[in-house]
Amino acid sequence: MRYRHLSTAALALGVVALTDVLRVFLPSVITIFGQAATTPAELLGAFALGWFVLALAFPPLVRRLGARPVTLAAAVALGGARLALTAAPGGRTQLWLATAGLLAGLLWLAGAAATIGRPVPGLALGIALGAVGHAVLGTYDLVWRGGPVGWAGSVALVAVFLAATAGPARPAEPGGARAWLLAGPALLLTGLVALSPAVAATAASYWRGPGGGLSWPPEPGDIATLPAWAVGIFLLAALGRPPRGRWRLAGPLALVVGAVLFATGDPGLLGPVVVLTAAGTGACLALAGSAPTVVAPPSVAAGLPAAAAPPATARLSAGAPAAPPSAVAPPATVPPAAPSPGRDPRRAARPGLAAVLGTLLFAVAAVGYYAAYDLGYPNAAVPVAVAALVAAVALGGPRGATSAPPRRWVPGIAVAGGLVVLAATGLPAGVPVPSRPGTPPAAVRVVAYNIRMGYGLDGRFDPDGLARVVARERPDVVVLGEVDRGWLLNGGHDTLALLAARLRMPYVFAPAADPLWGDAVLSRFPVAAARSERLAPAGAPTGAQALGVTVDVGGGVRLAVVATHLQPPPGQEPVAQARAVAGFALRYAAGLPLVVAGDLNTEPGAPGYAEFTRVGLVDALAAARPLPTSPADEPREQIDHVLVSAGVRPAGPVAPRSTASDHLPVAVTLALP
Repeated sequence: MRYRHLSTAALALGVVALTDVLRVFLPSVITIFGQAATTPAELLGAFALGWFVLALAFPPLVRRLGARPVTLAAAVALGGARLALTAAPGGRTQLWLATAGLLAGLLWLAGAAATIGRPVPGLALGIALGAVGHAVLGTYDLVWRGGPVGWAGSVALVAVFLAATAGPARPAEPGGARAWLLAGPALLLTGLVALSPAVAATAASYWRGPGGGLSWPPEPGDIATLPAWAVGIFLLAALGRPPRGRWRLAGPLALVVGAVLFATGDPGLLGPVVVLTAAGTGACLALAGSAPTVVAPPSVAAGLPAAAAPPATARLSAGAPAAPPSAVAPPATVPPAAPSPGRDPRRAARPGLAAVLGTLLFAVAAVGYYAAYDLGYPNAAVPVAVAALVAAVALGGPRGATSAPPRRWVPGIAVAGGLVVLAATGLPAGVPVPSRPGTPPAAVRVVAYNIRMGYGLDGRFDPDGLARVVARERPDVVVLGEVDRGWLLNGGHDTLALLAARLRMPYVFAPAADPLWGDAVLSRFPVAAARSERLAPAGAPTGAQALGVTVDVGGGVRLAVVATHLQPPPGQEPVAQARAVAGFALRYAAGLPLVVAGDLNTEPGAPGYAEFTRVGLVDALAAARPLPTSPADEPREQIDHVLVSAGVRPAGPVAPRSTASDHLPVAVTLALP
């Protein structure tokens, strides 16, 4: 029993460490190897997938060198890379450290699979623990934080993981290949939606939105409740005894239905999607980890090995009285004995190969899903296909399968309860509600910023740095582009909530590519109304939209703000989208003072830019030209703009220098009529 608990703890903590490395590796491929979106998407995908393909050589290596030494060495390398990433300065150092940590984690996983025949408790607890830690930290993980808190948490995680891994030598438990195969897909589904705190928080904010696919800041209780429910349901489904008969279909069916709803892209369905996929993923893990039952002889049921029980004829010939029928112990069902790994090395190596293949499935599906936003093909079928595969593997086992006795999971269920409590209480509080000033201010300071998902030019995730850049301008209204609210590819962060909390400004968010990616407006003043309009696709990577927000600055004065991020095909002007945004802005403002701001991907005087001036909008940054904003380290193009209607008087336009994003922010003070 002690061995099982120790191996479960080691596996769970290793999954947490590997997840931390993945949260650095995946965005580093985009922001560092990707060279600020100049690297072809095909090359990015090949680089990311190549390391997972290389890991296919690890199971033979484990079989040749032995699982114990390989697992220990890989655990040390994984822990070392995890700590080094906290100290990494960014750039290529971060990229190669994350790559080394990924390879070490995949090698450790192959070694662990060779010795742990019942991986579901460790996998489930590790996935849940990673999700809860992500939620408690407000999706700003320790691996990015540094400082005393970040280092203390990181060192504690690695130390306990290595101590559990270096415990007493484990007796080999070959088996569990089906469960190991689902390790990678389960990481994908839980990180993509099921146990993502950022996705859950975004879903809660859509519940409170004004309609039309907009997201307002939710109440703190709304944010905390959904992740707690998701973690609790997932763990109960994964650690409990799987149902039999037709009820075996319930979990896989819930998973597939949740994936189908997620594929619709409807923001209002995010909440049910989180619950369904959490329950379905946990149930499928439980089904895949169950073992067939066999009828054991009475001696085994009594705790004696079968060879030690003499046959009844031998007892009678020795003069022993025959036991009455009522005294004979009834048959018992026990899991079949695991075969010795020495008898069939190829059979013993199957779990390691299954684990590595599962991580390859994770990488292929993740790259395939998110590459669609660069290459322009439909990606809705990717999560559905992964869910269907998980369901098929889970249901592919013997029908008479059952999990271990429930009492074996009592410690795990106790830990699960603690994780749910953390998920419900550790999330940060919501941003404050603005107060309406009695008299309107003389002017309003507006900042527009393409924040590149919160990643600076060095590839580090740094919401504090972004917030400092914006706060220095003392803005009243902030327009944000490239806002990520939970994409697994970018680390699963809710960048908008992190920035809003640091700036203490409520937000309105409108999706563009999917419910988690789009544009936002933050305001110190109350928002009186909001509306979003999708723009027709122009063969561009991510989608585009126009978000109109009416800001009540007090004294009966209102300001219409339109936020957008135009997405033209490479090398072309966004003429059609610019015309659509200009028309939407005029209709939405309906005579109110108007501001149109964002990354327009067009320069002053270009055809796309001319669509705004043609309808009477004025460049609020014209007095400071030339004012290049991209790229941030050597700005050459002015593609970030603030345009205003006649009667709005701009003053003090600037583009503060910063490398907190690949764009510079633009700021201007506007005197309202």
